[in-house]
Amino acid sequence: MTDLAHAFSPDGPLARAINGFRARPQQVEMAERIEAALKDYGVLVAEAGTGTGKTFAYLVPALLAGGKVIVSTGTKTLQDQLFKRDLPTVRDALKVPVRMALLKGRANYVCPYHLERNAKDGRFQSAQDAADLRKIVRFAKITNSGDRAECTDVREDSPAWIAATSTRDNCLGQECPNVKDCFVMAARREAMDADVVVVNHHLFFADVMLRDVGMGELLPACNAVIFDEAHQLPETASLFFGESVSTAQLLELARDTRSETVAAAPDCRELIDAARTLEKAARDLRLAFGAESARMAYSQAVARHGFADAIEGVESALATFEGMLEAQAERSEGLGNCLRRTEEMRARLARWQAPEDAEMIRWVEVFTQAVSLNATPLHVAGVFKRQLEGQLRAWIFTSATLAVGNDFSHYCNEMGLSWLEKPPVTAVWGSPFDYAEQAMLYAPSGMPDPNHPDYADAVAATALPLIRAARGRAFVLCTSLRAMRRVHALIGEGLAAGDEALPLLLQGEGSRTELLARFRMLGNAVLVASQSFWEGVDVPGDALSLVVIDRLPFAPPDDPVLAARIESLRKAGHNPFMRYQLPRAVISMKQGAGRLIRSETDRGLLCVCDPRMVGKPYGKMVWRSLPPMGRTRDEAEAVAWLESLSPPVVRDASAA
Repeated sequence: MTDLAHAFSPDGPLARAINGFRARPQQVEMAERIEAALKDYGVLVAEAGTGTGKTFAYLVPALLAGGKVIVSTGTKTLQDQLFKRDLPTVRDALKVPVRMALLKGRANYVCPYHLERNAKDGRFQSAQDAADLRKIVRFAKITNSGDRAECTDVREDSPAWIAATSTRDNCLGQECPNVKDCFVMAARREAMDADVVVVNHHLFFADVMLRDVGMGELLPACNAVIFDEAHQLPETASLFFGESVSTAQLLELARDTRSETVAAAPDCRELIDAARTLEKAARDLRLAFGAESARMAYSQAVARHGFADAIEGVESALATFEGMLEAQAERSEGLGNCLRRTEEMRARLARWQAPEDAEMIRWVEVFTQAVSLNATPLHVAGVFKRQLEGQLRAWIFTSATLAVGNDFSHYCNEMGLSWLEKPPVTAVWGSPFDYAEQAMLYAPSGMPDPNHPDYADAVAATALPLIRAARGRAFVLCTSLRAMRRVHALIGEGLAAGDEALPLLLQGEGSRTELLARFRMLGNAVLVASQSFWEGVDVPGDALSLVVIDRLPFAPPDDPVLAARIESLRKAGHNPFMRYQLPRAVISMKQGAGRLIRSETDRGLLCVCDPRMVGKPYGKMVWRSLPPMGRTRDEAEAVAWLESLSPPVVRDASAA
């Protein structure tokens, strides 16, 4: 049996199986700490800087320990990478006979029942949607997994996927006539039989914490849960411990009911008319909020002109709809399911208007074409703590960004770990990269206050000479969409004025995957984006040598959830800024900075425009939390440093 020391040794199985493998001291120490936590069924919270090799550091001891392990990652992309590349590599190198399973949320699998229903219904908003659904029908006939990620000739964001997949609401479960062909059930059966199951955080909370049918059996059966990208857990937990009613859910309910009526009760035209009435009520609710996207507190929403009438319209339409469904529900499993969903939606809407729990924060999020009425718990610590204490198992939380300096108290308090009977073990391992040699941190002098109306103009003016010196190869990351659009326009004007043909990309011009592929392919592009590009983005090599961050990433204080939590902390006698807002900003800032140096050969400059990082006492906490790069406040030095980097390979822009 391979032991941990031998696994990572220069002549060990990993070195023999993986070209260029070289264990780092931080990686081995982390693996040893995880091994101890697995043996003791302990809780370990570990920050491991970029380049530590934390994936192997937790996979090796987990596979050697045996037993059933759930590994939860931050995104589906990381989930696929772990399952298809990292996990097989370690398993084969160690020669351990573990069975692996990949499990995603049900919306990631084709649903034969809904695909068949909606293909027959034939209602599509465009010819492209209809063509996409025909492609999905062909895919469903040949796929073994049903995983939509394998259907590469249909866009990831195609509306046809809504008609081809199920949701937690409209899944018929064991009552489904197509249950024998269900890809979700097949994936769950594989997960039940596997030794290592790879999930993502959304699935963990949606299907484990809420004890969804089938998946809830995984957690009691496992010996260990490992959370990678664990810094995302507080936000994800808040989402799934809350409730929401959205116009998108209402429209989906109306659509599903119409399809079920056509199939099982075609003589009941009144139910189809009621579905149309519900659709109109949902759209009227969205129209009550005007054209702009926004997040607002409950009190702001109810004060809006037209909101009360729109809510009353939804309630009335749902009540009529429920009455119609009650008379038809026995005619098919699908109609019975639509009745159950209607009853649940009415109950959630009633709770949103008159909450049973005083600790729930009520707020509204307005999207371009939808509105969501949300209830979010003030704290998730108590609920999550109960999960940790439910049964004896090891819990590992790891990320490149969990601590503020070496202090984990903010994270442990948010997740309820501070109050466990057996307190968690915490550890920080810095990156093995030579930041002093590989990177420079530039804090420009003379920047205006971030609240100044011309601040975005100053950010663009600061970024332009750096972009020229780097010959493109830059991320410009903004903390708001408005600032992003303004900075993008000004950089475009500046490049055009200098007749500089650098490709300029903007978030929203394509999917994140498409934009990153273009950025890598071009080799000299500038991408202006918002905080959705601050993490989970990996561009090693010459394509990225400059990251400009416009301001410290404090969440807007008027955000309804943040405002409620700030008020709660203030009432409890705490300083909300130092206890909650600043630590979250530090962790977010470390994520943004982490885009720059992704390998031992990368070199680059990080520019943080916000003058508060240097000028305010609390800014020093951010300054000290960033990697130990060379530091400057002089533009000429920053430009010269960028110009000293080797020139990039520039590809034909037309190829992208």
